[in-house]
Amino acid sequence: MIDSLKKLVDYYVEVISVPHRREIAAELRDEEDLFFLLLYSEMIGIPNPAYYYTLELYPHMIEKFHEWHLRMGMEKSPMHGIRCC
Repeated sequence: MIDSLKKLVDYYVEVISVPHRREIAAELRDEEDLFFLLLYSEMIGIPNPAYYYTLELYPHMIEKFHEWHLRMGMEKSPMHGIRCC
């Protein structure tokens, strides 16, 4: 009974989200862009009060940095310490 109810709920969620997948993906990308801006803002000259706390995230986010700066319209990396191009 519980297993079939779970399958029904999963099916319902899938049916509801299908028409909105593009909007959901765009919203997630916008949130990621804002997060990257917060993460790297100190390096591009924007004061960031949480800079010290975001330093430990750099190794995890460096792989996605190239995609981010291209999406933001920067042909070359704006950071001298991060070479991705």
